[in-house]
Amino acid sequence: MKTYSVTPNVDGTGWFVKLEDVAPEKLYGTKDDAIEVAKQMADENRPSKVVILDKFHQVLEEKQFN
Repeated sequence: MKTYSVTPNVDGTGWFVKLEDVAPEKLYGTKDDAIEVAKQMADENRPSKVVILDKFHQVLEEKQFN
């Protein structure tokens, strides 16, 4: 199962979408934009999940796509 994570950048000016918590795919201006893209990517690559993290890398939300 692939994991797409949504996490804020260091200075809080944007949000990254990462595959398997490796290199960022792209930086997005808003959290909502990043979540939407991550969900779309996860939906297209089932089975997978989206994990939304805060700046301390604590899980805020998780959604699975089977």
